[in-house]
Amino acid sequence: MSTETRPGQKDAYQLILGAIDQGTYRPGDRLVESELAERFGVSRTPIREALQRLETQSLLTRDGRSLVVASLDHNELAELYVVRSELEALAARLAAQHATDEEVRLLREMVEEDRARVQDPGALARSNRRFHRQVHLASHNRFLVRQLDLVYRSMALMATTSLAAKGRSEVAVAEHAAVVEAIARHDGAAAFDALKGHISHAFEARLRQDAEDAARLDAPIAE
Repeated sequence: MSTETRPGQKDAYQLILGAIDQGTYRPGDRLVESELAERFGVSRTPIREALQRLETQSLLTRDGRSLVVASLDHNELAELYVVRSELEALAARLAAQHATDEEVRLLREMVEEDRARVQDPGALARSNRRFHRQVHLASHNRFLVRQLDLVYRSMALMATTSLAAKGRSEVAVAEHAAVVEAIARHDGAAAFDALKGHISHAFEARLRQDAEDAARLDAPIAE
């Protein structure tokens, strides 16, 4: 089976992965070959190969004969955040050592732009990913960046963003600012701690949000 993309040919794998990442397809959504081929203007063979690849990577799962976007249970979510916390903190520490002045200025600009997005969790979630990606790149360690790309690929399976939790957006932007200033000071230990704390707080906000959602579902019916 060949997954090579010819010049000018659309990459079915990247198209589907991007749609999952952007929330076009959410955990539990069924993916149908013919519908995907029509949506993306790609023949069914590369769509089929892309679906098989995504299933192998556990981004899709079987529901009978259908393929659906996978979801993360509580334990998988906790495991993902453990790995994310360590790798992101390492990226921040390396960024404090290797980031250029231009990269630091860009990170500061991103934080300032995000201050205007705190009332829009969806927009902030998209720019949040760009911010973290820029920290990853500022580490100047290609192997670490690849591993973090895999982590963020799995994060696409989260149905909601922790930034939607009450008050989380403002706090998250302030935490980003602290990370950037530690990087700007070339203080690797402070950058490591700031980013690790940021991820810990994000996980806590997500757990609280999930608990509140579960409580609403379990609420007794009023008589």
